[in-house]
Amino acid sequence: MKRVTINERPDWRDKATEFGFHFHTINNEPYWCEEAYYEFTLAQIEELEETTAELHQMCLKVVEKVVNNEELLTRFSIPPHCWDFVRSSWKTCQPSLYSRLDLAYDGKNPAKLLENNADTPTSLYETAFFQWIWLQDQINAGHLPQRADQYNSLQEKLIERFAELRESHGFNLLHVACCQDTTEDRATVQYLQDCALDAELPSEFLFIDEIGLGEKGQFTDLHNQVISNFFKLYPWEFMFREMFSTKLEDAGVRWLEPAWKSILANKALLPLLWEMFPGHSNLLPAYFAQDKNQPLTHYVTKPLFSREGANIQITENGQRIAQTEGPYGAEGMIVQQFHPLPRFGDSYTLIGSWLINDQPCGIGVREDRQLITQDSSRFYPHIILDPM
Repeated sequence: MKRVTINERPDWRDKATEFGFHFHTINNEPYWCEEAYYEFTLAQIEELEETTAELHQMCLKVVEKVVNNEELLTRFSIPPHCWDFVRSSWKTCQPSLYSRLDLAYDGKNPAKLLENNADTPTSLYETAFFQWIWLQDQINAGHLPQRADQYNSLQEKLIERFAELRESHGFNLLHVACCQDTTEDRATVQYLQDCALDAELPSEFLFIDEIGLGEKGQFTDLHNQVISNFFKLYPWEFMFREMFSTKLEDAGVRWLEPAWKSILANKALLPLLWEMFPGHSNLLPAYFAQDKNQPLTHYVTKPLFSREGANIQITENGQRIAQTEGPYGAEGMIVQQFHPLPRFGDSYTLIGSWLINDQPCGIGVREDRQLITQDSSRFYPHIILDPM
């Protein structure tokens, strides 16, 4: 695993505008970066792929345990009135679309799972599409060898999955939604709409706060059309606390992501994984923060619902060495053994490993000068290149 410098494409900003990549700069700081790239060998990519597949199956076993245990559902801070809804989504095998595992990996030692972004993962567009365009452009310009490849079949797998949802699960129209005033979320949803259209699955967009409730308890769009299949870039833990959450079970909606993903996206997953698979080479010791036998001295404290690096604290020998602000924490906390991200120059590197329909299919690489990766951490493209 190497970090290699390269010339930027002179026209990449024009291409970003052309393709609707409007969040390549965040708060006047670069988010998309291409003055360098990460180089992996095929063996390293195969290791990441195998690790991702195994970790995902382990996570699904946690779901099976949690949905059948009210004490655990409570520890996951899922409201009691939603337990049957979550349990039913699992028992009836409600289909999923995608997820992303965040891994610490240096190309030499086993990858370590930091968390599972299984409900509303972002960085999809730049991983699936824009870094692939970068690869083709740099090969065509002679800046990368013709044999350079990329671990990236996300777009192909997304289109296949949408086609399967249409053909095998009866999705004839997909409503899609996100919050207002979120450029990145809106772009992600638009990209998914484009993939669905390529699969001949039509979609209609509305914002989350535009969802209506019909006379028969069904959710409706702005045209009073009943919503039957719904992709939402909006966390389940928020939905469980909305006024309409009591209507979720009877609304007749097939959700992407399904409600059982609320377990995978919850940081309480991490101590359950460690309890069920103690000592696994791809896991870090993790415990509920309130557990009195928590033995760690160098650890990361994470709220159950934390997203994009918010409200994270790193503690070493009783001293807090890093922290971020945010709105989370009242729901409960877990602690996870600190594991250093690989460092290249002055930055720390995180791997986001993607799955579509439970199948590993690509990675994205993020960098930050801080120990904690956040929403504005820089994105870098990658290639696969074995020595000649």
